Amino acid sequence: MIPVSAAPRVRALLRSTPDGPVPVVHRGRDAVYVEIAGRCVGVVSRRAVAVPCALRAAADALPEVRRARLDTGVLHLDDRALPIGRVVDVRVPTVRTATTTPAPAPDDVPAMVGRGDGLTPYDDDVLCGWLAVHRATGVATGEVDAAVRACLDRTTLLSATLLDCAMHGEVIPEFARWLGAVGTAAEPRLAAALAAVGHTSGRGLLQGARTALDHLSPEGAAA
Repeated sequence: MIPVSAAPRVRALLRSTPDGPVPVVHRGRDAVYVEIAGRCVGVVSRRAVAVPCALRAAADALPEVRRARLDTGVLHLDDRALPIGRVVDVRVPTVRTATTTPAPAPDDVPAMVGRGDGLTPYDDDVLCGWLAVHRATGVATGEVDAAVRACLDRTTLLSATLLDCAMHGEVIPEFARWLGAVGTAAEPRLAAALAAVGHTSGRGLLQGARTALDHLSPEGAAA
């Protein structure tokens, strides 16, 4: 057994999905990703990026995995059950703004989705940052949301899932800590920590978020 923590939507997804085998789409020492009901669900060690769609284990590394299955709402990697013992908050902090209109999109949205290399293409990360800031401010982005959703089949399963997470205001811890510190003395240090996430993911998130913030003119943040 490997105890894990997870966000509420991940727990609800596991509980609502029928029992049976699920495809393993990525295997690694620090992260394993499976496909559940068309979404990517990760299992990550403490050394991996704690993406909002993942089960978080306290282990320094994950065991080698050959197959995965669901049994009564619990994910199993081979014969190891991963019961969710704690629910974690992955939501963006609230950011106050007097603006009610969304920022201009970073680029042509359909052209952005899936553009770049890796499990999370760079332009998808930019969009995630842009979308998450709007969720933090409560400014609706209906047109961009629709454009992104129409193109999710152009990108990787993980990136499509993270774009959906961003549209629900769900982010990695480094992003939440930085956004909550915007305008404070801690902002530069936390921006550097966010930029260091992944190969380019953190930089993409930061770029998209700053593009949105430049228009939204935040008045401050609150947990």
